Amino acid sequence: MKILALLFPLLLGLMPAHAASLPDPVRFSFLVEQGDIASVREWLDGGLPPDFEGSSIGSGLMISAWEGNIPMMELFHARGADINKTNHFGEHALEHAAWRGKLPAVRWLIERGARINREGREWSALHYAVFAGHADVVRYLLERGADTNALSTNGSTPLMMAAREGREAIARTLLSAGARRDIVNEQGENALHWAMRHNNLNIAREIGGTESFGVAATRPAASWGAPIRSQPLPDRADSLMAAARRMEAAGRRDEALGLYRSALAAIRQADAARKIAPVAARAASGMVITAKRNKPEAQSATLNYAIPALPEAARVGAGDTASPPADASEDWLRRARALEAAGKRKEALQAYRQAAASLRAASVAAGLAPSLSLVPAARQGPAPPP
Repeated sequence: MKILALLFPLLLGLMPAHAASLPDPVRFSFLVEQGDIASVREWLDGGLPPDFEGSSIGSGLMISAWEGNIPMMELFHARGADINKTNHFGEHALEHAAWRGKLPAVRWLIERGARINREGREWSALHYAVFAGHADVVRYLLERGADTNALSTNGSTPLMMAAREGREAIARTLLSAGARRDIVNEQGENALHWAMRHNNLNIAREIGGTESFGVAATRPAASWGAPIRSQPLPDRADSLMAAARRMEAAGRRDEALGLYRSALAAIRQADAARKIAPVAARAASGMVITAKRNKPEAQSATLNYAIPALPEAARVGAGDTASPPADASEDWLRRARALEAAGKRKEALQAYRQAAASLRAASVAAGLAPSLSLVPAARQGPAPPP
């Protein structure tokens, strides 16, 4: 111990003078998100590893891909950042750019060696782009060799994502590119099942064809299971979380704590409102099939409805059977309040961030689509649904 005590001042003297100015993960994430290239360049010049990970999303290259900031991506790449690095949720920069619909960033990444397809069962960039509804990104990924039948961690395909989210044009694009209709995931469900469950009947007709769709349409709606609509969390929660990160990065912890509390309250309020808005299901009352002799291609099937279709804005949240947020978020909230009461502001901030992550993970599992700039997709419930 005495030797270490003697050596410690010497080691400090050997460290670069600017080492103390290197960022913590919170400040790093915030300034990369803000596009502060000058600060990032200074940090890299001062010895910051090019794959340094921030407090959200992952490495600087991943955050830049999320933002679609190509000059920032170029800076990290020039300093040796791994373009195929995964964050602790198993995601790459390419998935982030695809989720956000940043087509120029997607192109940039692929042109520099980003892997389009994953090994084994993993969420792919194509899954993310389909789920988020970015048709231009979907087309580009397919042109560059994306596996149309890629399997997620539980065996779900991009076509299932399109069927679930009502992405009609994307579903047709996938089918034209060779998407298989017969793949069944671990829950024993295929794309037709998901389309029928979520009342996306045009997609169901495209997937099943006249005969299979006709059979499916005769089944009671309840037999497909309750739909879970994807719904973005409120802008207020997003803006509050962003403001909290700014305050935290500036060292204003008391203000950051207040903003985190307000953001969590907004998330809970949105979740509660989503659960108490019952909407009548659109039930089919009959089906009309037309056909011409010796002309099977002219055959068609049309459904009649007892209840008219509701506008999409009114359907959001219908049929949700989501359970309350996991107990983990309550534990983190209790811990955060106790730490705050004890005056441990830094530890309280970390606990509030964990509480927000748990709440958003629970929301994802319930079918919500979170803003990954605030909390990355959780493995238990990635950005696309399980």
